Order: sequence, then structure tokens, then C-alpha cells
Amino acid sequence: MFLAELEELDRSTLSVTTLRTGIISGSAVPSTLMQTLRERMKIEDLLIAYGMTETSPVTFITAVEDSRGKKATSIGRVLPHSAAKVVDSLGNILPQGSRGELCTSGFALQKGYWKDTEKTKEAMRQDENGVTWMHTGDEGFIDEEGYGHITGRIKDLIIRGGENISPNEIEDRLLSHPAIVECCVVGLEHKKYGEVVASFLRAAENTAPLSDAEVRLWVTDKLGRIKAPSHVFWIGHADVGSALPKTASGKYQKHLVRARGNALLKRPGIQAKL
Repeated sequence: MFLAELEELDRSTLSVTTLRTGIISGSAVPSTLMQTLRERMKIEDLLIAYGMTETSPVTFITAVEDSRGKKATSIGRVLPHSAAKVVDSLGNILPQGSRGELCTSGFALQKGYWKDTEKTKEAMRQDENGVTWMHTGDEGFIDEEGYGHITGRIKDLIIRGGENISPNEIEDRLLSHPAIVECCVVGLEHKKYGEVVASFLRAAENTAPLSDAEVRLWVTDKLGRIKAPSHVFWIGHADVGSALPKTASGKYQKHLVRARGNALLKRPGIQAKL
């Protein structure tokens, strides 16, 4: 939504400099987007909220008094009515700073999924103390100050030759380039590595076009070569399409983006740059 508002500001003379605060949520928020909103819309106290419909809905939120850094890079602290933990694939609680699946609990949790006991059992599990925890499916960590950080959806992680790669940090890096205004990163099939990184990008208007090599170098300089996109697709090109599939709330439907990318790989002449 905020991206759409920025695009609208580019087309109008509307002034929004009187805005003071707001809330942004729904999916991971790139720090570059937060910086752009501060610069363009002058929203200094923009807060990030995190939760799920199943948790009624907010469990983490940043606060006005938080530092600018925390408001730009974290989801804030857990709210008083909730509790949170980060676990590994076996359900063991991980220490602060370690990545794993974020789980939340509290009185605001749903009772279950309507007429779907299997899904309820999968997502809502009791610990040894009888406390029910919602397994969010989000990968993240809680830092030493108690701030939560989302690093991606577990099912969206790219596993390249046994290395787990989070699309979020690559998207954040790509969106920090002034010539890129939209970005979606997914893993595409590869015979040797299982998956490789692919980026779907929209170029900014009135800027010099980037080459695929420049895109890869931009990522490599900050994140390393293994996280640089092996495939670079430009939104708006005939083969890619004018838009990527999204949900009604504006989230990328990454399984459909992934399917589109794998279909493109079957066309002649497209090879991964490793």
C-alpha cells in the first residue's frame, strides 16, 4: 500500500508533510522502504506491527520512543498480552539472536481452524507446561533487547547447495538501489544446486537501465556472491509480464512467482549465472 502511495505522490502535487505517525504491517518491511517513507512523506514515527489473523492479530509492535534503528529494522517487542519464543525444527527453544521459527502464545490465540483439526494440530501445539503456541511459519530471531526480527517465511527460504538463503535480505539490498522500485526474490530449480536465487525487478522511471551484471555486483558487494541472483528478470518485459501475482492485501504470491520463473527457465537461451 505504501509503495502505491509513493507512486501516487510521483504523479501528483499532493503534500503529505503534515503526517506524523502511522502503522505498517502485512509482510516484511524493507529498511530502505522505511527510509524512503521518512524522506518522502515525513512520517517520523512510523511503527511496524507484526501478527496474524490467528493471533487477533498483533503480537509485536515498535514504539514511538524506540530508536530510529529499531523502528526501521525490527518488529518491536512482544505485547503484554502475548509471549514469544523461537524454536528449531525439533521444537527446541533457541537462544537470543539465533534464527528459527517464531512462535507466539496468549489469550488472543484463536481456538482453531474451522472444521480443520489437522491444520489446527499442525499450527497450534502445546508445550510440556500445557501452553498452546501458534507456529507462525515465519523465520526470525529475538535480539538481546527483546526486539523481534523477521528474516523470511520458512517455506520461502532458498536452499542453494545446502545453504539456507533468506530472500528478504536480498530484496532489501536490491531495493536500496535507486534504479529499482520493485523486487521479489525466489528460488528457482537448478540441476546441480537444487535451487538458485532469482530476482524479479521493476526499473525506476527516468533512470539509466541496469545490466544484469550490475544487479549481481550490487548484491555481491554487500551480501556475497552466493546470494547474488543467478537469474534476473525485469517486470514489464514481454516474457515476464506487466505485474507479479499478489494477494488482495498486496503480498507477493511467491509460489506463483516461482512457477512463472521455472516456466521461463524452460525457454531456450536462459542459463543461470553462478
